Amino acid sequence: MFAKPVKNHWPEYAIEAACLGAFMVSACLFGTLLGHPASPVVRLIQYPVLRRILMGLAMGTTAVTLIYSRFGKRSGAHMNPATTLTFLRLGKIRTVDAGFYVAAQFAGGVAGVGLAALLLGTWLSNASVNYVVTLPGVYGDAWAFVAEVVITFLLMTVILHASNDPRLNRYTGIFAGILVALYISIEAPISGMSMNPARTFGSAFTAANWTSLWIYFSAPPLGMLAAAEVYVRRRGLKQVLCAKLHHANSERCIFRCNYRG
Repeated sequence: MFAKPVKNHWPEYAIEAACLGAFMVSACLFGTLLGHPASPVVRLIQYPVLRRILMGLAMGTTAVTLIYSRFGKRSGAHMNPATTLTFLRLGKIRTVDAGFYVAAQFAGGVAGVGLAALLLGTWLSNASVNYVVTLPGVYGDAWAFVAEVVITFLLMTVILHASNDPRLNRYTGIFAGILVALYISIEAPISGMSMNPARTFGSAFTAANWTSLWIYFSAPPLGMLAAAEVYVRRRGLKQVLCAKLHHANSERCIFRCNYRG
């Protein structure tokens, strides 16, 4: 029972690692371009708020691109252990698949930042970029924790309502990308805008900076699981159709799927 899913589903596991790895390479590249003091963009745009908005647009676009890529369509484009654990609680993914998805996501996060470090060298390790680690802002740990719970709760609420509606399913990735862009633009000064334990771990591992790691390991799953509970109580568990963010495609589905259309 354990070996068969691994043998059959390893491409989806590899895709999850590759997608989060690509996301982290993008985060490091744009983080350096928009954060390093020697960057021509930083010299041209001296307003941090404007650069943060540009960072949000860049990462929102990255998320949308990955979700709608052939690979994202196949794996479901979770790219986040909190997302996978939420769909495990909702009964849409098998335990063995969820375990390998989470392991792949953490591996992808570390590999992505590691690859970016090889490409960017001291530009990425500069204190102004610092491997794009996610850290609490000026309001401290408590507010960072609350903020991470709130933004992940809202994200999963949108995902569940959109992905389980055949009329909206094809737009789920766009909605998610818009929220990523808004969160980075507005919320990042509070918590660093993680929403993703594997994303935070990838940067923390490479930077050897474990500051407040507990926030990013606990708040995102809590926020998403809470959103799932609210959805199930209002709509019912049968209204959760699949664990894919985008299902209107020809790629195979390895989940416990009730999607039609």
